[in-house]
Amino acid sequence: MSEILSRDQIEGRAAGETQVRRLAYSDLPNVISIERRSFPTPWSLAMFVLELSKPSGICLAAMRDDELAGYVVCSRYDQVWHLMNVAVSPDHRARGVAGALLRRLFEEGRNQLPFTLEVRVSNHRAIGMYEYFGFRSAGVRPRYYHDNGEDALIMWLD
Repeated sequence: MSEILSRDQIEGRAAGETQVRRLAYSDLPNVISIERRSFPTPWSLAMFVLELSKPSGICLAAMRDDELAGYVVCSRYDQVWHLMNVAVSPDHRARGVAGALLRRLFEEGRNQLPFTLEVRVSNHRAIGMYEYFGFRSAGVRPRYYHDNGEDALIMWLD
């Protein structure tokens, strides 16, 4: 089901408060759990360890009620920030968690470099959220996703 998120859902006006902090190695068991419930081809533990070990990256955790609700992984490549992975636990979706993560990410990385990402062309909720934050489509990567050959929409935020 690909419903579009409301402004209140993106802004996190639903009940509860989200705190955002740096992602830690100790968060990885919960990250892997969310990852496996969120993606048909989840990242491995080694992939997260690699991204966390990069001093130039930004890896953030969203907490709700003392529980890891979501995370974002963003890598710096020369003159661009590449948003690599954003996921929210199914129990915390449509409550502003991803929006809180993105706002904090932009605070930490803004005014330095533009942001780019790839997103499945069928993921209308995510595309709508990225557009809300100012991302714009810049083309398509054909058959980008190996699990089903789906195209990826390339998006940029300058």
